[in-house]
Amino acid sequence: MTEATTDLSQAVETANRMRDEIGKALIGQSQVIQEVLIAFLAAGHVLIEGVPGLGKTLLARAMAKTFDGQFARIQFTPDLMPNDITGHVIYDQTSQKFNIRRGPIFTNLLLADEINRAPAKTQSALLEVMQEQQVSIEGKAMHVPQPFMTLATQNPIEQEGTYPLPEAQLDRFLLMIKIDYPSAVEEKQLIKMVTGEQVGNVLDVSRVQTIIKPEQIMVLQKMTASVQVDEAVHAYAARIVRSTRDWQAIRMGAGPRGGIALIRAARAAAVLAGRDFVTPDDIKSVTLPVMRHRIILSPELELEGINADQILTTLLEHTEAPRN
Repeated sequence: MTEATTDLSQAVETANRMRDEIGKALIGQSQVIQEVLIAFLAAGHVLIEGVPGLGKTLLARAMAKTFDGQFARIQFTPDLMPNDITGHVIYDQTSQKFNIRRGPIFTNLLLADEINRAPAKTQSALLEVMQEQQVSIEGKAMHVPQPFMTLATQNPIEQEGTYPLPEAQLDRFLLMIKIDYPSAVEEKQLIKMVTGEQVGNVLDVSRVQTIIKPEQIMVLQKMTASVQVDEAVHAYAARIVRSTRDWQAIRMGAGPRGGIALIRAARAAAVLAGRDFVTPDDIKSVTLPVMRHRIILSPELELEGINADQILTTLLEHTEAPRN
């Protein structure tokens, strides 16, 4: 067994253990956990869409604990200012000096709760940090801790008083994940777990074990970025993206960043599957979360209740995939 094979097997084992540990706290959301791990291994950010109370905060806390990372949560509101996120300069009367007070953005795992409730200027401050991995306060550039990942959430039901993210900003998220209600069996298990000898409904991540350190996550991300991608698979990803621009039901298709995201996410999916190369099936498996927020449907389809996932599924069926 080569050193590279050994490293890959260790990476696969670590990623799967992280998935299992998160699953101890978050019941009945295996697909969501899988997709968040894909984004994490690919060093990307995710936008999670779902109604309140489905465990988004619990997911973030549990994930942070698996790699002993710092966790912070920001509740986005209409009066939230950019400095509330990034930090600001304050004057210390004792020392008679100006000191920089860092905002909650300086963490490993940031939960941006209901991001669409803050005005565009505040949204942009967060998205700039996501892209640049640094914050500028009074002309001084400061890097955020590594690894750094943003899990932003938005409620698809209550749209009154919200500021929807523009397409150019949505494009910054590697994946858009949809979280739904658990099944009847899973919901019973969830209720039993939360109410079992526990006071109140405090988020409990005590069952989750720390199995890796932040610096080791960086190694995993570098390994994921080196997973082999055949020319035919690159061409397949490009065909999918270009098809979104020509598809009659799609008013606006995905840009080149969509193809880049497909490859990045597919590499992470390959690692979770125990492979050091990407297959066409890896591309297919990540197409919906990668592409659903990068396309705009025609108004007629939206009126008929047809969503992006349905259109993308049909598009995949009509896009030729490599045979080998």
